[in-house]
Amino acid sequence: VQLQASGGGLVQVGDSLRLSCAASGRAFDTYSVAWFRQAPGKEREFVAARRARMSYYADSVKGRFTISRDNAENMVYLQMSSLKPEDTAVYYCAADPRSWISSALRDAMNYAFWGQRTLVTVSS
Repeated sequence: VQLQASGGGLVQVGDSLRLSCAASGRAFDTYSVAWFRQAPGKEREFVAARRARMSYYADSVKGRFTISRDNAENMVYLQMSSLKPEDTAVYYCAADPRSWISSALRDAMNYAFWGQRTLVTVSS
């Protein structure tokens, strides 16, 4: 599976932005998918994941971000709203064919496939 992330950019506080992740490969609709991010000087952190029809979010983005997927198009999206300066980071999409339990979905080590980074900068 190859992943191609896009949609990052420079936005203002309170703005919305949608990240996209295009996937290639068979049976992608059965994969667990996720978004992670890494802010300057910080470790990579979990943002959101989706497995089957369930979505999971980091507390810091819950209520502001929505992860979704279009299995027909092999796409994964991260709709971000009410953006804050602390959302500034490089964002990565990730996928894995295994059906991890919800707690394991938050661990970057459990994802075999990664897209390239897309930078989101939220300016105040």
